[in-house]
Formats: sequence, C-alpha cells, structure tokens
Amino acid sequence: MPRFVRSAALAAAVLLAAGCSGSGGTSEDSKPSATAPSSRGAEGSDLPVSLTSQKLTWGRCKATSDAPAPGSHWQCATLKVPLDYAKPDGETIDIALIRARSTGEGERIGSLLFNFGGPGGSGVSMLPSFADQYATLRERYDLVSFDPRGVAASEGVRCRSDKEIQAAESVDLTPDTATEEKRYFKDAADFGDGCERDAGKLLAHVSTEEAARDMDLMRQVLGDDKLHYMGISYGTELGGVYAHLFPERTGRLVLDAVVDPSVGAVGHAENQTRGFQRALDNYLKSTGQDPKQGTQKIVDLLERIDAKPLPTSSDRELNQTLATTGITVTLYSRQYWPALTSALESAEAGDGTELLALADAYNERDPSGHYSTQSHSQRAISCLDTKDRPTPEEAEKRLAEFRKISPVFGEFLGWDTAGWCHDWPVPGLYDNPEVSAPGAAPILVVGNTGDPATPYEGARKMADELGEGVGVELTWKGEGHGAYGSGSDCVDESVNDYLLDGTVPKDGKVCS
Repeated sequence: MPRFVRSAALAAAVLLAAGCSGSGGTSEDSKPSATAPSSRGAEGSDLPVSLTSQKLTWGRCKATSDAPAPGSHWQCATLKVPLDYAKPDGETIDIALIRARSTGEGERIGSLLFNFGGPGGSGVSMLPSFADQYATLRERYDLVSFDPRGVAASEGVRCRSDKEIQAAESVDLTPDTATEEKRYFKDAADFGDGCERDAGKLLAHVSTEEAARDMDLMRQVLGDDKLHYMGISYGTELGGVYAHLFPERTGRLVLDAVVDPSVGAVGHAENQTRGFQRALDNYLKSTGQDPKQGTQKIVDLLERIDAKPLPTSSDRELNQTLATTGITVTLYSRQYWPALTSALESAEAGDGTELLALADAYNERDPSGHYSTQSHSQRAISCLDTKDRPTPEEAEKRLAEFRKISPVFGEFLGWDTAGWCHDWPVPGLYDNPEVSAPGAAPILVVGNTGDPATPYEGARKMADELGEGVGVELTWKGEGHGAYGSGSDCVDESVNDYLLDGTVPKDGKVCS
C-alpha cells in the first residue's frame, strides 16, 4: 500500500527514471582503509568499548539490487550497533555506511551526515545521486550517509515479494463498498504479518529514537566531537530527536522540508492533504486553469478510472490508486509539472501509460517488475514510532473533512489514517516525537512555502519546539519538496555559510 511518503527519494526516483544521476567529486584511491575512532566522543556513553572503539574498514562500494555501484571515490563500511539499546552488551546488528572523503580544498571540519527521508530511504543509494549538489560542502566535510536500521543493506525489512506487491496494487485504497473495505483492511493486516515474518524481533527495534542513537555511535566512531548533519523530510524528525537526546553533542544541523513534530498520524495526514492540494492548485494556476475547476476535472477523471481502469502500452492497467499516485509524484518538484500535463492529457484520451510510468517511479518499480523495499521500511518505522491507531470507523467519520480539504487526495489519505498501521504486529511507542533541545547549538530549520509533502507550517512548529535560541527558521517562497539545491541562491548560500563558517542567519529570514 503506497503512502504519500515524506521523502527526498521521491524526487530522486523521478530524476533517475529520467536518466539523470550524479557521480560527484573527483576520484581517489579506492583501496580499503581503516578509520581509527577518537575516544573523545565516548565520554558519558553507556555503550561497551567494543562498540565505541570499533574501527571501520572502508572499501569499494558494491552494486545492490536497487542501485549500481557508485564511483571509485565512494567508500562503504559496516558499523555494529546494539539491536536493543536497553541491552547494550547484547545482540548487535549491522548498519551500512557510505562516504566520500573531503576534497581538501579547505580546512576539514569533520563528517557531514545525511538522512534523505522516508522514513526508509537508503542513504547508501541516495547520497551518490545527490553528490554534485553537495560539492561545495565536500570541500571541508567528508560526506557520509547510511541505511538506517531496517532499511536496505542495514537488515532491511521486506514484507512482500515483487509478485505480491504488484498483486496488491489492485486493492482499492479508497473503498466504495463493504467488499472493497474488507479487502483493503485485510491487505493491510497481511502486510504487517509479512513484515513480522521477515523481520522477527527487529520489527520492534527500528524506531527513530534508536536510529538517532545509532547516529551518535557513528559520530564517535567517525572521530567527531559534534554531529554535523543535514536531514531532509523525515530526516528533520530524526535530526530533531537526535538534538533532544544529545543536545551537548549537537553541532551544525540543517533540517530541510520539515515534518511537523506537534501532530500525530492523523495530523500528518491532514497536513499532507492540505499540502498536496495547495501544490496542485499552484500547478493548475501555472497552466491558466481555475484551481477549483481544474481540481474537479481531475476528480471526474479519477472517478471514471475507478469505474473502468485505463489500458496502457503494457499488459497492466491504470486503476484509480495508481493514477492518484502518478499525479502525486509530479507535485514533488515544479520541474515535473509538464509531465503531469502530458500524463493527464493522455489519460483524458483513454491512455494510462504515462500516469502508470509516474506511479512506478513513485513505487520504485523497475522495468523488470522489481520493487525496492523503501515503502516496507517506511511503514515498519512509522508504525513503530506512533501510538495512533485510528479504527476504520473513525477514519470513515473523518472522510468528509478530508474531502473538503482536498477532493483529489483527501479520501486517499483519510482512509490511510486507519489502513497504514491496521492490526500492526508491534505496538507504537510515542504520541509525538520529542525534539526540545535546550542547550543545543543553533539549528537551521528550512521551510518551503510550496512544499506538498511536509507543508511549510511545520518549519515554524519545529523551530518553536526545538526551543528559544535553538531553532532558527529560514523560509523559501518556492515550489517542491525541499529548498536546498532547488534553485534558490539565497537558500543555498545561507545553508553553506552556516555549515562551512558557522554563520547563523537571522531567525525568520525569507528567500524569495
């Protein structure tokens, strides 16, 4: 079951589908090397010396089932972390890391750790794709990312086979009848059962708090006194939780495309419903259409597709769920709006091929029919993080409110509040992520007024909850998911000055 994911990976998926990629930087010797940890970061740690003093053996990165091997200047290693931080001397799991060493064009600051969102996005796969964007930062930082626990190469959770995933795409995620509703919730329960069979006891240990603790162990083993970090989308929540747990170890943190930490699962769904409709309205205005009339035209198209799926150039049909998904992915970046125009025109003419291709990019399905496990990890992490478990009856009562916010996306996300974690095999842990970080260094919080997936209002909420003197808000009046590297020199220069020189912009600065 797809969800409107809080992830920078969505933009990357479409970029890669279009044949764009980044190798980043210059090549360097790819022979394995060892990094000796510093004992400076171990002070106050409750972890055994066997973990805090481990040495990382860096070697050439290998191709995976979801990504080719990156260039020779990329190195990969494995970090051991506790399965359960309540039992630090107990069983360990492996966390996959990737890095590109600083180019040495400036005085080295340390490591800059990245999380690209999801939850469930693979940093090992993503960082090389974005490397050109971070070339200036690489002059003084080692660029480092990782697959969080339960993700891809880090004991990744896989809940279904490719065949089962494709079969589940026929499930109507906006059920209109009792039969469709029963199938919808049975599919949700079956998904959780598959996760439990695959992950076992790991399923109860993939939380954001545990990932934040993994990041602090990374900091120690990499030899950094402070954690310097860029978190995007869900990565902002992860960064906020880290700052709360380790305020004295927080260095220069950038949180871009900010998740609102003040709301639970239902609040997130409402925020995204509002954000995607806002982005759709902006798209419709850009084409000269009245947003209300243009929205109704899309609603009418989706209703026709629900009644009779469209043929495509393959042996697969375009149903309502896949059509909505294809529309959604184009709203993550303004550069995909022309693709939306073309896909809608083709669908109106009776051909669902283009919308299906866009949905496949969102769902990370390759031409051979192989799907990535990003959505599996996303669900495992998010359902462990939240105690919210709305019932089907509660979701149904909210549908009218969700439809009022967005006739296109409201029903999808309204049902999702109950379906996403329905009958999940492990209980949720938190009401909301705790991100208050008194005593932490200033943290730069970047919000984009046109962000569909993490609406702009969340940036101010995050800055306020981090605390006075900690959260510093930077606003970009733009479109798309995320601000840094999206075309604003003002944003890029502000972020670079902060990360490279420690220059904190004035709280409330606006880039237009």
